[in-house]
Amino acid sequence: MKIFVTRKFPGTALDKLNSSGHEVEVSRFDRPLSSEELLEKGKGVDVLLTLLTDKINGEVVDAIGPQLKIVSNYAVGFDNVVVDELTDRGVVVVNTPSDEVNEAVAEHTWALMLALARRIVEADESVKRGAYKGWEPNIFLGINMTGKTLGIIGLGRIGTMVAERAKGWNMRVLYNKRSRDEEAEGKYGVEFAEFDNLLAESDFVTLHVPLTDETTHMINKDSLGKMKKGALLVNTARGPVVDEHDLVNALRDGRLGGAGLDVFETEPNVNPELVGMENVILTPHIASATWEAREKMGRMAVDAILDTLSGKKPGNIVNEEVWEKRRK
Repeated sequence: MKIFVTRKFPGTALDKLNSSGHEVEVSRFDRPLSSEELLEKGKGVDVLLTLLTDKINGEVVDAIGPQLKIVSNYAVGFDNVVVDELTDRGVVVVNTPSDEVNEAVAEHTWALMLALARRIVEADESVKRGAYKGWEPNIFLGINMTGKTLGIIGLGRIGTMVAERAKGWNMRVLYNKRSRDEEAEGKYGVEFAEFDNLLAESDFVTLHVPLTDETTHMINKDSLGKMKKGALLVNTARGPVVDEHDLVNALRDGRLGGAGLDVFETEPNVNPELVGMENVILTPHIASATWEAREKMGRMAVDAILDTLSGKKPGNIVNEEVWEKRRK
């Protein structure tokens, strides 16, 4: 079978794939491929191992050919893949969710919240440019996290890990999701709140929702206007969940106290107004960037390919309904 990997990734999984007996080609470019490059290299292959920067839809599948059996997406989210169109064509889609990835994103979320609360980045830059002249009582005043209210929008695997860590800070934790989760309430001590109430009462708001039509720009002028004055916003989910134009205005007029963003509305482009704000921390989509997470993601992506090719249903299949009518 012919397998094309759209970009090299860290860990040992590619070694396993290369020694599997299949014909494997890994893109020689250490960057996202253009749509033309993807089609050129992908044409005629049986398997695509993609990254979240690759846009895969029915048209791409048709161009690659009827022999394409599986798209293994090296990511937890799969908004880059039009799953319905691939399902209609009998193509299996898998992703790479795991506790290792969830832990990494939850930890990065906390890193951003702590850095915002204690103005770590601003203080670091001040020292490095030589502005530190000795202890002063009134510089870089932040806020304590202990006893504050944390609002979690999207209480899935990552959201619950964020909630669990809030216990150590003695925080009140509100959450919002489509349906109330009484099991999580008992386990983590979280409280269900309507969306508007969560925004109004939270000192910190963190986003952990998938990107869908419903969640696109769910943080906008209207919702930002309902947030507690001076609150801090963190997004480690997907960039388009936040309307960055409205976010800039909320930061500029003082409605928000700051924001920590690991994802951006039009990646890899970053809103230049956000870049110039001292109360904004920007990281380059690295929330899952730990050795442990990357190793597990690679293994899951590769194992799903090898399982599918051997006729075994992978555990991380996104479109389970396709399995019995999949391409063989």
